[in-house]
Amino acid sequence: MKVLENSLFQHLLLVVIILLLAWISSRIVKAILNRLLNKSSADLRVDPTKFYFLKNATDTIILVLALIFVFYSIPALRNIGLSLFAGAGIIAAIVGFASQQAFSNIIGGIFIVIFKPFKVGDIINVSTYFGEVEDITLRHTVIKGLENRRIVIPNSTISAETILNSSLYDEKTCVFLEIGISYEANIDQAFQIMTALAKNHPSYLDNRNKGEIDQGVPEVITRVTGFGDSSVNLRAQVWAKDPITAFNMKCDLYKSIKETFDTNGVEIPYPHRTIIQKKPN
Repeated sequence: MKVLENSLFQHLLLVVIILLLAWISSRIVKAILNRLLNKSSADLRVDPTKFYFLKNATDTIILVLALIFVFYSIPALRNIGLSLFAGAGIIAAIVGFASQQAFSNIIGGIFIVIFKPFKVGDIINVSTYFGEVEDITLRHTVIKGLENRRIVIPNSTISAETILNSSLYDEKTCVFLEIGISYEANIDQAFQIMTALAKNHPSYLDNRNKGEIDQGVPEVITRVTGFGDSSVNLRAQVWAKDPITAFNMKCDLYKSIKETFDTNGVEIPYPHRTIIQKKPN
């Protein structure tokens, strides 16, 4: 009888120690997650409450692990525990298979939080989609397109795509103004017009550093990029402060360059077709 009481006391003491260690481990893990997620949420400008479930889930995970250890450590409970966990394992497998995509999206959201390929407010290209990141949740990312439509992309999808981030580290954007002029047109005159109009645009940005200015690097770099069937192809590199401003500036400059070319006799060629009509015999 005394041996039985000692054994029972030892088992109870073991349970108390395991649960105490589980509680301490839970506090430590939650503190680490709290610091990590708050910092990442601030960097991404995302509401940190969206990630609270991760911290709360640590209690459940650690408690389950502690119970498994308790059942495994006490021989009298081992057989009961094996039967219970075997049944629970079948149910967990069914639930896990049914919710595989949901968990994949959650993992993708966690990776976005940790590795920060983009944040709220960034201008990104994902596959064929372009726009401003408006929201990042654990299931999906919301992109505000140029037409003010919202593009909702699952995190598992966006994590697997190549992302072009126009706002990462530096928002300044260089746009190429590519225009073809006829072979009879004056190339230098065309360059002067393109340069003057670009520099006079209110959104134009001089992106040269001090060394480039001292070396005499032009503000707007213009080049001949090739020869087409009926045109000499020109390109001007123009900078703006961010991608949206650069796109609007590019549209304005195409219009003003076309109008100024027309006024100064610089021809922009277009296809010509010669139609030969044969007389019937």
